[in-house]
Amino acid sequence: MADKKVQFEERITIDGKNVILNRTTNPTQASHGVLEYAEIFKLINVFTDKFNPTNIDKGDGTPLRLFESKHTRLEVSKRRKHDMSFWHRNIDAHEIIFCVQGALKWETEMGTRIMKPGDMMMIPRGIAHRSMLCEESTNDNVLIELKVFEELKYVGPA
Repeated sequence: MADKKVQFEERITIDGKNVILNRTTNPTQASHGVLEYAEIFKLINVFTDKFNPTNIDKGDGTPLRLFESKHTRLEVSKRRKHDMSFWHRNIDAHEIIFCVQGALKWETEMGTRIMKPGDMMMIPRGIAHRSMLCEESTNDNVLIELKVFEELKYVGPA
């Protein structure tokens, strides 16, 4: 039997380590499992009105939950007109906030930061915080919030 020529390299990550699999076929040619998981394997545009949470025009509204598991929750938050009218302290989870559009000022016990598109901030569990409009805010300020309900350790660059 002739050796098949390796055309595709696939890296499989297991426990943070990469294993290299040399393939003779493109992984997109086999759709095993895609239909089974079609409900979670979808493209979502968080800028559309379909994904407007109750906090879009309210100071006391809540983000829209998109995904959840035992240890994580992913939500979209949008603010147009009003500051958060209260302080929030999440005792159960660390919050990782991604600014994808507009800008918001975050007041926390640890200091104040202005978040602009591309910025990410981690608010440790138990820290009081709130978001406020600022000079750089736009009509649509959009955040992605990841809540992590287990220990979280920063391992990125210093």
